[in-house]
Amino acid sequence: MKILKQYIPLFVAGILAACSPNSQQGSDEQEQKDEQMTSHDIHSYSHPAEAVITHLNLDLTVSFENKTLEGSAELDIENKTGVNEIILDSRDLNITKVILDNGEETTFNIAEPQPYLGSALTIAIKPNTKKVKVFYSTSPNAAALQWLSPEQTAGKKQPFLFTQSQAVLARTWIPLQDSPGIKFTYNATVRCPKELMALMSAENQTSRSKDGIYHFSMPQPIPSYLMALAVGDLEFRELSDNSGVFAEPTLVEKAAWEFAEMPQMISSAEELYGPYAWGRYDVLVLPPSFPFGGMENPRITFATPTIIAGDRSLVALIAHELAHSWSGNLVTNATWNDFWLNEGFTVYFETRIMEKIYGKNYADMLTLLSLMDLKETITEMGDTSRDTHLYLDLEGKDPDDGVTDIAYEKGRFFLTSIENAVGRERWDQFLNKYFTSNAWRTMDTKTFIEYLETELIKGDKELRNTINYEAWIYGPGLPSNCPVITSSELEKAEAASQAFIGGATASSIDTSGWTTHHWLYFLRKAGESAQTITTERVAELDKAFDLTNSGNSEIQCEWYQLAILNNYEKAYPAMESFLIHVGRRKFLKPIYTALMKTPEGSKLATSIYAKARPGYHTVSIQTLDAITKYGK
Repeated sequence: MKILKQYIPLFVAGILAACSPNSQQGSDEQEQKDEQMTSHDIHSYSHPAEAVITHLNLDLTVSFENKTLEGSAELDIENKTGVNEIILDSRDLNITKVILDNGEETTFNIAEPQPYLGSALTIAIKPNTKKVKVFYSTSPNAAALQWLSPEQTAGKKQPFLFTQSQAVLARTWIPLQDSPGIKFTYNATVRCPKELMALMSAENQTSRSKDGIYHFSMPQPIPSYLMALAVGDLEFRELSDNSGVFAEPTLVEKAAWEFAEMPQMISSAEELYGPYAWGRYDVLVLPPSFPFGGMENPRITFATPTIIAGDRSLVALIAHELAHSWSGNLVTNATWNDFWLNEGFTVYFETRIMEKIYGKNYADMLTLLSLMDLKETITEMGDTSRDTHLYLDLEGKDPDDGVTDIAYEKGRFFLTSIENAVGRERWDQFLNKYFTSNAWRTMDTKTFIEYLETELIKGDKELRNTINYEAWIYGPGLPSNCPVITSSELEKAEAASQAFIGGATASSIDTSGWTTHHWLYFLRKAGESAQTITTERVAELDKAFDLTNSGNSEIQCEWYQLAILNNYEKAYPAMESFLIHVGRRKFLKPIYTALMKTPEGSKLATSIYAKARPGYHTVSIQTLDAITKYGK
């Protein structure tokens, strides 16, 4: 595959602090355009090397009654080669007409749709065309849009809408060039019921509009997968002069308390890798059907309510999404084959933030649990599987298939191994320069290796062999120089687990001072010995610690898996309620998978899934249909 760099430098190179949320970065627009190049993206129909979008002006009306967005997308374009057509990505859009600069209507063609990629939208233009305006409406079944009834929200009074554009779902609600390698600025006007509030991945107001009309501006360039919209009954609580939280009224105070340390996270991140470049950092807590833990939409992270545990024990997710403000949003993977460049860097950065705030012992617990997850994923995929390479081969596949622990955790441990090889001080100097010199650009794997060679290895053959990047990036499994992780804190949980497995009573286990991570490790170790633990012993654990009724979603997920393994039916009603009311794929996938391993469990899974499926997001449904064999 031919790989070229694509980037849009928007300030004097190396001065990240010069980025202001209200400024148009860069004074020489033509120079930016001249330098813009594009990577070949197998998941987009667009030909950005010929004609590329540079700005989006969106005007949409939200209809909860019809479950549609209707309006227009006006695209500023640069016709680089004087072609007579521009190709956009679209999926299930009802396009009524397209006009050019002066209002002249033009012809367009929508190709036959392909699975998950949708259709190529080819629009006739002229060599000097500067703007293309597409009038359209979305499908009620648009994959990126989740329309919730009042009953599916926390407040139970108003409907709710949110989007999830990653990886290639932006094309289901906006006609554009839907590739992470193409960045553009945008403005938007959104009209919604006046009793609701609209938010986007842009500059947001913090109070409700009287007329239901909201105006947005994103002056910094972002890729399409970071386009985001939410509309609902929302309130705002300020946490600092540049951060706050949006949530439904019944949840907003709990959310504000849970995320109170967010300003400290921002400061810690800046101390590590330079100034935060996006102005504000806010979090929107969505209803439970959100399929992910969080989505790093610029300026406003979308987050699952499952991280509100009441003890701030799950806020590492916020550190992760904040870290994306550097790795992903600022320096972006050029294609979905390069996904590890987003997530591997982000998990590494997240861990450094957590270590800085909560200490090394806390960070070690998170890291060891993640290593356990990664090894389990590699075992499931196969030690020699091509899917365990960091650089992916997603030809003919939905890029969502690449959202696994490989990109996240193998990527993180690769970077940790480099830190171990060169020392933290030198590695931090490299990362600071990497984020600063590549800010607002996209990065592919080949170019990253070149940067690593030039800026860190510098011809040192011994260091190159020690880092061993070929094995990490283009090889399967975990290379021999994978970091060894230990945790004195989790050793306590393991000792407790071994004691219980060996016959100690549950009530004798000393859990004083335990965090969520101690419990997860304890339950996982117990699960590894599930065949030697009777149903009665599982009931003993529940009686001692009331795990079935835990309000912590991470603990619930682990506990229900142990209950399934040991046929502890007393936990099943609570598990069913959890599966119906929580839409986070991370939790749903292992529980349904465990249920499907036995005929009795399969019957229960099928029954629960039939009730729960209407409330799940498309992203979760796609995974769970296959697991539960839905409709077969």
